[in-house]
Amino acid sequence: MDYDLKEIFGYFDAEGTYKNGEPYGSGHIHDTFRVETAEPDKDNYILQRLNTKIFKNIPELQDNIERVTVHLRNKLKKLPGSDIKRECLKLIPSHEGKTWIVDKDGNNWRMYIFISNHNSYNFVDSPDKAFEGGKAIGRFQAMLADMPAPPLHETIPWFHNIEKRLEAFNGKIKEDPVDRVEGVRAEIKFVLERAEEMKIILKLGDEGKIPLRITHNDTKFNNILLDENDKALCVIDLDTVMPGYVHYDFGDAIRTAANTASEDEHELSKVKMDIKLFKAYAEGYLSETVGTLNDVEKEYLAFAPRLITYTIAVRFLTDYIDGDNYFKIHHKLHNLQRARAQLQLVLSMEEQYEEMRRIIKKLT
Repeated sequence: MDYDLKEIFGYFDAEGTYKNGEPYGSGHIHDTFRVETAEPDKDNYILQRLNTKIFKNIPELQDNIERVTVHLRNKLKKLPGSDIKRECLKLIPSHEGKTWIVDKDGNNWRMYIFISNHNSYNFVDSPDKAFEGGKAIGRFQAMLADMPAPPLHETIPWFHNIEKRLEAFNGKIKEDPVDRVEGVRAEIKFVLERAEEMKIILKLGDEGKIPLRITHNDTKFNNILLDENDKALCVIDLDTVMPGYVHYDFGDAIRTAANTASEDEHELSKVKMDIKLFKAYAEGYLSETVGTLNDVEKEYLAFAPRLITYTIAVRFLTDYIDGDNYFKIHHKLHNLQRARAQLQLVLSMEEQYEEMRRIIKKLT
């Protein structure tokens, strides 16, 4: 669908004159455009049409992002040498003072300053990049650790809650809506054998041994911008920033950054966790958070990648059994292929678990 980007840009209180706009990035949720302004000394912008099927409460979504970015910017102002415009996302208000607008067709839009001179990577090819990614997420969490109440809104309920994910999984096995259960008995067995162990983070939270903190909840590597020298710059894509356990961010980061293959790799022998990348990421992460986390949080960091990789596998397998209604697929067996790759990654992490624990213990 074609949108009048110039007209939509005009709703916002931006500097500079609209020159052109074009689709930008590889995101699957929102429609994202980069707007170039006519004046060379003015900022360019990121304009997004928000997906209201996934994010049903736009005021709450935007309130979260505004609170988080304002807090981060206030922290950065106190740090000598900070480049605030590039180290933190900046929402542009509308002429009415809101952080989003609704166009004449009922579409919701928001706008950020475009962060210049950055590098973004889908895959991590060196311990140096892994270290910087860990540092970026660690700094993000540490800087938000003292953000005042009230709690952030939960933009996607139960997002990483493995108990709820397993309830849905078991429900679909019983229902078997498209007659696929018989073909995935081995995968179901793998999941169920580990189900109780995977609830440990939730139990620690319920017992008050680990606190709910502000977490990003979608820490794949391309949500971290590095500067022109590949040093940690900015964390982006703040839609899922909400209350969570630090293990969700650390776990998802390792799941994506330290995997030697793609998320949907069909040749399972290629799927492994690279322990060198794990170590480098953990070093970067803990260089920023070691003074913030409590001892129990640190103790269970090594477990976190197993939990989140398992959780994603359960979600892929649930969607496959359900007939592929949530994740976009490119072929009939895509969700099953994804699930198998993630389960193989869980196996690789289990094989290296004692080494992962030793690394974390040494770093803390």
